[in-house]
Parts: sequence; structure tokens; C-alpha cells
Amino acid sequence: MNRSHIKWIPILIAALVIAWQYFGSEKFVNPETGRKSHVGMSVEQESALGLQSYEQVLAQSHPVESGPELEMVKRVVGRLAAATGAAGQNFQWRVSLVEDEKVNAFCLPGGEVVVYTGILPVAQNDAALATVLGHEMAHAISRHGAQRVLQQNLTQTAMTGIAVSLSDMDYDKQRTVMGALGAGAQFGILMPFSRNHESEADAIGLMYMARAGYDPEESIRFWQRMEQAGGAAPPEFLSTHPSHGTRIAQLQALMPKALEEYRNATAAR
Repeated sequence: MNRSHIKWIPILIAALVIAWQYFGSEKFVNPETGRKSHVGMSVEQESALGLQSYEQVLAQSHPVESGPELEMVKRVVGRLAAATGAAGQNFQWRVSLVEDEKVNAFCLPGGEVVVYTGILPVAQNDAALATVLGHEMAHAISRHGAQRVLQQNLTQTAMTGIAVSLSDMDYDKQRTVMGALGAGAQFGILMPFSRNHESEADAIGLMYMARAGYDPEESIRFWQRMEQAGGAAPPEFLSTHPSHGTRIAQLQALMPKALEEYRNATAAR
């Protein structure tokens, strides 16, 4: 690469902006793990966006208004919410079951939980559903969304600085370089960052379900069923989520601690 084609001032400015974005951002300590991180949004911003997204989802879908499936979802969320303890005490937990074939569920930053009916046949029981919802509630409590916002902002600033620095380069070469850097950022930074969040949510969610009195070993059986239901999956390094095999292995490693939590919870009932 011809050095004359690179302007270093934009890169320097981008580096200064990145430092300002990072060190000027809010610090967050995960109440469950003690892990320290920086976030790109305030709690108030997260909650407002979460509520807005929740209302949009409900407006564009068909919520289930009554019935045993809805009662099951409410029951599981209620027990998990209690199990979050002090970490979840400021969340306004809201629960909706949506008629949809998607095998999915999510929890928004303010504590709005949405479950699609398509996941219930795979879950089959309360404990397996607690596996899913404990994981999703752990994402919200860990503020993973706000962490990803900052990570994406930092990456975008870096990419913009590099693009400006290469503006004198031949267009085809510039496009090739930026494409390679973009792929590197996606597969080398953003996706591993997301997979780490997924693993952290799995670990925290496993403890939530155990504290709520749900057999944590059901989490293994649930992910085995998900693997069978999901068909072929991309290689782990091409995904924002760990592979089912990795997930199961990580949960098995945590199982002795989770079973201790479960025994303590059931003894106290």
C-alpha cells in the first residue's frame, strides 16, 4: 500500500474521539458477576427505547389474552423476577405471549418480556421455559444492549476515520481495504463480543432458574431439543451466538454450582 495514499490526521482524530467516547461513557458493574464494562446509553434511555420497542411489537402482532400458555409464561417470569433479587428490583417486569411460529423470546432493557408461541413446543415445560427466559432477563440486567451500542459506536468511529484517511486512494483499492477491515471488525470484534454476552447470559440465567426452584439440568435437555429443531447452523465464528455444543458444555461446567443453588432453593420452599 502506498503510504502517500494514507492521511494520518483523520486516524489520529478518530483515535481521540474513540478515547473520548470510551472514557466519557458510563461505567457499569454487573451485579451478578462483578464484571466491569462501559455502556453507550443511560438506564433511562434504555428503558424508554425498550418500552417503545415493546409497544411496537404488540401493535404489530397478535398477543394471547388468556389461557394456560399465557399463565405458564407469567408464572415462570414471576418466579424468575423474584430470583433476580436486588439486581432486578428496579425493573418493571411486563409479560406478553405473542401468537407467532418464531422459536424465540426476548427481554427488553426495561424488563418487557415477549415470548413467541413457537418456542413453547420446544420448551415443553416450565423449567425449560425458565432456561430461555432466565437467559433473556440476564441480558437486560447485565445491560448487554447498552454495551453493544458503545462497541458499535467505537467501531463506526474507527471505520469512519480510516475511510477518510484512505480517501485519496484509488476507489477499487479503497473499497477492497474497507471491505476487509469491515469483515475483520465484524468477525474479530463484534461477533465475539456478542458471543461473550450470550455465554454470560447463559451462566446468569442458569443461576436464576435454579434460585427460582427450576431444575437446572433441564437447561441441557432444552438446548439439545433446540439443536434438533434448528437444523444446520453456521460455524460458531460466523455467528453472534455460541454453537449449541459450546452452550451445552458451558452449562455442564456450571451445573455443580447451579444444582447447589437449586437444592438450597427447594429446601427453603
